[in-house]
Amino acid sequence: MTPNVCVVGAGIAGAGAAYALRERAAVTVFEADAIGGRMVSGTRDGCVYDYGANYVDPPDEQVEAQLQSVVGDDLAVTTDDVWIFDAEGTIEEGRPNQGRKLSGRNGIDEIVAAYLDASGATVHEQTPVAHLSRTDDGWRVTAGGEQRPFDALVVTPPTCEALFEDADWEADLREQLIAARERQSYRTIDSVALHYPFALDVPYYALVNTDKDHAVGWLSRDSCKPGHVPDGEEILIVQLSPAWSAGRPEATPEQAAEAAADHAATLLAEDRLAGPDWWDHDRFTRALPGDRVNPALVEYALPHDLGLAGDWLAGTGRTHAALETGLDAGRRLGKRL
Repeated sequence: MTPNVCVVGAGIAGAGAAYALRERAAVTVFEADAIGGRMVSGTRDGCVYDYGANYVDPPDEQVEAQLQSVVGDDLAVTTDDVWIFDAEGTIEEGRPNQGRKLSGRNGIDEIVAAYLDASGATVHEQTPVAHLSRTDDGWRVTAGGEQRPFDALVVTPPTCEALFEDADWEADLREQLIAARERQSYRTIDSVALHYPFALDVPYYALVNTDKDHAVGWLSRDSCKPGHVPDGEEILIVQLSPAWSAGRPEATPEQAAEAAADHAATLLAEDRLAGPDWWDHDRFTRALPGDRVNPALVEYALPHDLGLAGDWLAGTGRTHAALETGLDAGRRLGKRL
């Protein structure tokens, strides 16, 4: 009989876990919001823009080959480099041989969707998991007003401590997981997409602040991603620094957008950038994990038919790291099923 596995969270970690389990189990994914997690995209007026995670940077040829195989022709490849700037706004070239940066032609969330499609998993969006119960032969998951039995469970969200606090599960590991997550901090980032009816002529894809003393942490051009922005237009993704967001917890989207546009105009020495013709904004309260939890928790969880994955486990906001935690969790659980 085919084992049943529940994956909590349809971000890239959950998608990776489902993909790794595709030949070992029937997988059901519950997502409280929509597919993608921080790998989220917007669309407007013929434009596509990635305003959460900006791209996937494969750490090696094997990971890139897998991404190419799973996503196929919908993969959008950017080869332009990331340059650097300091607190004074001085821009310099970045490190050499930066490699390829991957998104989807219809948005970076297309990568997550492709992994889920390839996994054959049943995905329930807008369906938060309300309760977990450990049973003699697996887990019972309450979601969408129903209780369902599963042979194993993969948990990915950075808010997983709330699930474990409420879970019917008598194990020391439960307390260890709660404590580990409560010790871990996350940084908040305001991300703004700014659209302009003109192109920019600059020699880089993006700029990243290196000394952490500028109001802008990241600025990138989605026109460098194939299929995202029509010729003669530009979308800048401006991610204000964690310090900016932390110091302005009550900032409105309008205030964040105005600040992003003003800082972009100053940084790029282009006054026209202060007046975008439209913008979009989101505040990511769990954008970047401050550190990683004890990796031994992954091993401790397996005898409980539990896989752990996500950027909270990797201790970095890099998308490929979250993907790899999901693939690893799926492989480990698959060997036990």
